[in-house]
Amino acid sequence: MSRQPSPQNPVTIRDILGTAMVQQETLLYIVVSSLDLFMTYILLSQSGGVFIEANPVARFFIAEWGAKGMVYFKFSMVAFVCVLAQIIARYRPRAARWLLLGATALVSVVVVYSLRLLLQHGNVVDIEL
Repeated sequence: MSRQPSPQNPVTIRDILGTAMVQQETLLYIVVSSLDLFMTYILLSQSGGVFIEANPVARFFIAEWGAKGMVYFKFSMVAFVCVLAQIIARYRPRAARWLLLGATALVSVVVVYSLRLLLQHGNVVDIEL
């Protein structure tokens, strides 16, 4: 049911796109992905080149554009998953929820692994922010 536009009742973006669905799952995915970006930055900032990016596509963006490239790449992937989940949620909310929870679980594993690497081999003192 859409409302009629008028000066007292203008059309908003929410009227056009609808309300975002699976909001909690999306927020959790964005938070965990932000932790992944943070952990990647810390590991790559370690002195001596001890750590490298394992993903060759991400490594390309980092090599070409540095830290900005890493941020652009990682959050482009996050945006893609979030938009895809919102589209799927319109027709199959349960599938969208599982997509986001699965993506969150995968990224969580990467964050835990990165933390393990940092604790075993990293030198936290040498981080340049």
